[in-house]
Amino acid sequence: QVHVVESGGGLVQPGGSLRLSCVASGFTSNYNTIGWFRQAPGKEREGVSCMTSGGSTDYADSVKGRFTIPRDNAKNTMYLQMSNLQPEDTAVYYCAVRTSWAIQPVCRLVSYKYNDWGQGTQVTVSA
Repeated sequence: QVHVVESGGGLVQPGGSLRLSCVASGFTSNYNTIGWFRQAPGKEREGVSCMTSGGSTDYADSVKGRFTIPRDNAKNTMYLQMSNLQPEDTAVYYCAVRTSWAIQPVCRLVSYKYNDWGQGTQVTVSA
């Protein structure tokens, strides 16, 4: 089982920036997709962004142009770099890993495809 830990959440003012980190360990495959999801109070979990082991990415329309997902392979760390944050970005953010046994050409922002999840980190955007 892959162990996933997110960090970096907090309170930020509208228009501000925040960077979340996701550290994963215990990989059993080289073909892993990392996804970021979020869940706001009273709402369903939604996909935010993802990246395959080959570097293919996808972003939710609501975050395109504002969020990016750089990664540091040497540290087994994926980041969610968020800018121009708005109150509607307030949510618990989760990092998740999809373990595959073949290279994935694309990633998808559907939660059931991901096997291992972190505990989540709260992001609150408020003045």
